Amino acid sequence: VQLVESGGGLVQPGGSLRLSCAASGFPFSRQYMSWVRQAPGEGLEWVSSIYGDGRGPQYADSVKGRFTISRDNAKNTVYLQMNSLTSEATARYYCTIGRSCTGGVCRSQGTQVTVSS
Repeated sequence: VQLVESGGGLVQPGGSLRLSCAASGFPFSRQYMSWVRQAPGEGLEWVSSIYGDGRGPQYADSVKGRFTISRDNAKNTVYLQMNSLTSEATARYYCTIGRSCTGGVCRSQGTQVTVSS
């Protein structure tokens, strides 16, 4: 199993970023996938999830209406479009199989998002 996140960076408040997660080593189209994040000194926070066929996207209240999760099963990739970013979004973002990282520890490298002026 390999998950490779990309697309993070430094963005000003109010800006947008699109994160990508390229997956391999498992039947991607069958898997419920999620994005989680970890801010400095904090635990993992669930952000959003999507079913294998793209149905039923779910969002944390803190990002609802601003973030959009999607997937392209032909490319084995899940995305997170993040709009109207605030400093509260500053964190390292990870994609996961299922709802969260096993044991609360994400083993992929994640992608850093920093929202700052």
